[in-house]
Amino acid sequence: MDGHNLCQTPTTYRLLRLEYLLGLFVAAGFFLAHLAEVRWWVAAVLFLYVDLIGYVPGAVAYHRSPDRRIPRVYYVLYNTMHSLSVQGAVLGAWVLLHGWEWALLVLPIHLFGDRALFGNFVKSFTVSFEPRPHPSVQSALRDFASVPWHQAATR
Repeated sequence: MDGHNLCQTPTTYRLLRLEYLLGLFVAAGFFLAHLAEVRWWVAAVLFLYVDLIGYVPGAVAYHRSPDRRIPRVYYVLYNTMHSLSVQGAVLGAWVLLHGWEWALLVLPIHLFGDRALFGNFVKSFTVSFEPRPHPSVQSALRDFASVPWHQAATR
């Protein structure tokens, strides 16, 4: 929420997802408006490669692991491939090499969709690779979300 309070309440989390939903609608709107100009093989490759590199290997390792603990490299792959900065660089490199094309919009559609529709943001090493409630986070949220700041300051 700010540089000193690195956490979200359920409400601020939903508001953040709502902002990405707006971005998803804008990108999808432009994509749909230019469907006839989309090179579908490019769109499919760009949409799928993010998860084929960034999610699938970690998900497979997670589901094969008896204790559901996996090496950090899978988190790094996920966070790298689902980074707006990294995919923005990929998009920029594509434009420099091949020029603009409407298929490139699948990159923001993928990332905005993950955030808006599924609530998936950067993965921390301290939580499960697949979404599961962390007991410490749940406990802190119950306390944090129940006491307004002005009341907490007077305690």
